[in-house]
Amino acid sequence: MSDKPASHLLCQLSDLPARGSKGVQHNGHNLIVVRQGTQVTVYENRCPHRGIPLEWVPDQFLDQSGRLIQCASHGALFLPESGECIAGPCVGQSLRAFACEVRDGAVYLGKH
Repeated sequence: MSDKPASHLLCQLSDLPARGSKGVQHNGHNLIVVRQGTQVTVYENRCPHRGIPLEWVPDQFLDQSGRLIQCASHGALFLPESGECIAGPCVGQSLRAFACEVRDGAVYLGKH
């Protein structure tokens, strides 16, 4: 038996463009996988302002520049690297982050 925490496959890295996002589900949680070049982060798909999903269109979580996470309901903008809101009604609040790692061309929840 291993002492390492279990990791769970979320998606293939090739499912995400260099600046892209994807909605996934895991154990009843709606999650967002966000890629900005070599950096990949995972957040709960829930706006801290109203507690609603961030997107109107599946897998569309980024603003037009592809550099910020955007809430489709009221335009709040979040930094992909930290989940912190930098514009909109929830400034200073953050998206709930989940630990992840990229390994063997795939994105996993949790870390080894």
